Amino acid sequence: MDADNIIPFEAPSAPPRPSAATMNNDLVEQASEIVSDPLVLINLVSKRVDQLNTGRSPLVNALPSTGFADIALMEIIEGKIKLREV
Repeated sequence: MDADNIIPFEAPSAPPRPSAATMNNDLVEQASEIVSDPLVLINLVSKRVDQLNTGRSPLVNALPSTGFADIALMEIIEGKIKLREV
C-alpha cells in the first residue's frame, strides 16, 4: 500500500467536560454546609466524579456543559448522595 493512499483518521471523542478546577464556589459553600469536614467533602466529590467518568448517570438534571464535580456537588446539596457510616 502506497503512503499516498493512506488517509489519516481520528476517532471522534466526546466533548470534554469542564475540569474539577472550575467548581462553582456557591455549590462548594452549599455542600460544605451539609458535609462540614472539607477532607470528607473532597473525597465524596472525588469518588462520585470517578463514578460519573466511568459512565454512571447523574442523579440530578444538569446541562451537558456542567462539570462532573459540579454535578456531584449538586447531588450532595439535593440529598441524592449521603455519607454512609461504616
